[in-house]
Order: sequence, then structure tokens, then C-alpha cells
Amino acid sequence: MRSLCVLPEQKPLTLEIKTADIFQIANFTNFQSAVMAEKPQPVRVLYCGVCGLPAEYCEFGPDFEKCKPWLIQNAPQLYPDLIQESNSNAADRVSDQLQSSSITDVTGPSGSSVPKQEPVKRLPGGKIKKKDKQEVIIEKVTRNKRKSITTIKGLELFGVKLSEASKKLGKKFATGASVVKGPTEKDQIDVQGDIAYDIVEFITDTWHDVPESAIYFIEDGKKVPAV
Repeated sequence: MRSLCVLPEQKPLTLEIKTADIFQIANFTNFQSAVMAEKPQPVRVLYCGVCGLPAEYCEFGPDFEKCKPWLIQNAPQLYPDLIQESNSNAADRVSDQLQSSSITDVTGPSGSSVPKQEPVKRLPGGKIKKKDKQEVIIEKVTRNKRKSITTIKGLELFGVKLSEASKKLGKKFATGASVVKGPTEKDQIDVQGDIAYDIVEFITDTWHDVPESAIYFIEDGKKVPAV
């Protein structure tokens, strides 16, 4: 005789999800998306075509001067000073070309030749050196409270050779005369003795290219015309 087994009635399976759990799941999903979005990208490095270093390190390399043209053309944003330097050098070259072309011989409308202009001398930094004014400065200097020396500056501006001039001055006034470096590192003639007022006539008679109007004395720190 068979017996019947009656199983208890099964209830349908239900899954309870709270509202807080839904927010946690959403936040985790957003976190995963943010992490994927912030994945680091490969860095692009520009290497110099001259020295092979990264372009921003060229200035520390051994061939920076050789790298400059390449950097100006391919990486100007890294070295803006190089562009200014290049423009300055180009301007100087144009200026030099104009100056060199201005000193060539030019024939005037009447067929006469225009004299050549002397090239402009430049000081460090590009400033134009002013041409020395043609004048002769005579000054009496007392040393050791006894010894008087007459200094003569500027004769070379009139084409006078200082070595020859010192010999003539020494012979004329029977005293010692020599060419020395002055306080401004320019050559001058030192003559032993006080001959300041006797020397003007000798200068104008010996070197006719030196006019008396171009000769000055230094008295009490001021420049006074010899005329």
C-alpha cells in the first residue's frame, strides 16, 4: 500500500532591495566610469633633431649653439628668447650691410667722387661709439707737490704720430717727453716741466693741421680755449 507525501506549499521567491542599496550601486558604477575616464594618456616628447635630447633640455646639452636654429624652427614656444635674439642679430646684419654699402665710392652728378664714410664702430650691446671730437687738451699736473708735468692729449686726432711728436717736444724744450697711457686708457704725451703756455705756438707751427682754435687748457677742472 503506497502512502502519499504532501509537500508544504512553497511561496514565490522575492528579492527585497532597499533604496539605499540602489544609490550605492549607482555610485559604484559612476566611480568605475570615472576611473576609466581618468586613465593616463601617453606623454608626447619632442626630441631635438641635432643633439637627440628632449627639446626642453637642449640648453643643458653640449651643443646648445648648434641646436638654436632647429629649436627656433621646431620649438619656438619653449625658447621665446631665441626668437628675440635671432631678430636682433638679423637687424644688426641689415644695419651692417647698409653701412658697408654707404662707404663705397659714389660718383656725384658732376663726376666728382664722394669721399668714403668711415665705418661706424659699435660698443658691446650694439650702441654706436661716438667719434672723438678733434681737439687738443693741454693740462699742467703737479706731482709730489714739486714736480710739474704738462700733458698733451688729442694730437693723434689730427694725424700726428705721438712717438714722433714726443721726440720733437723733448728736443724743443730740452726736457723729457714720452707717450703714456692716460686715465682713460688713451695715449697722451707727458712732458717734464711747466710748458703749457709755450707749447701752443710750437704745436701750430709744427703741425699745420692743428688749428689754434682746437687747442684748450684745463684750468681748475674747466676747459678753457687757448685763443
